[in-house]
Amino acid sequence: MTETQKLVGRHKRLAFLGMEDDKYSKMTAFTAMSEAKEAKEYSRQYVDEATERTDVVGYATGIEYSFDRYSDNPVHTKIAEITDDEVVGTGALVEIVTADIFEEDSQGRCPARKRTYSVVPDTTGDGTDALIYSGTFKASSEIVKGYCTTTDKWNTCTFTEGEIPKE
Repeated sequence: MTETQKLVGRHKRLAFLGMEDDKYSKMTAFTAMSEAKEAKEYSRQYVDEATERTDVVGYATGIEYSFDRYSDNPVHTKIAEITDDEVVGTGALVEIVTADIFEEDSQGRCPARKRTYSVVPDTTGDGTDALIYSGTFKASSEIVKGYCTTTDKWNTCTFTEGEIPKE
């Protein structure tokens, strides 16, 4: 490790949920948001080799989530409506942008990935201190690479597909 390397805090990878106005709102008050890649493997052993070979042939990505429900929070409201109303099909799809703000450039742009997920609820009401919702966001599309910008200190962001323009 060199002297210029710095540990990246978890709070420097932000998630934003797509809203109706083409803006993405920061996903706040989540107590868990861990991504499982769940790589799909193709393994085989050839008769002329002593060891097995494995290739990754796909992914079944999911993000396990848990949040303390707050009123007047548009992200919580959207996920709670899908959960409480037992919405199915395309009505349970959301767009999530993940932005690495630890790589923000001098123009306020940072690398990001956008993907559509199905909201797969698990539980509500777990705990006695706060109303807690939990479940998994299951990948429903390919990743779209791009970058994000903000005008409000990362409370919302705008996603642009493609490479960050050179300065």
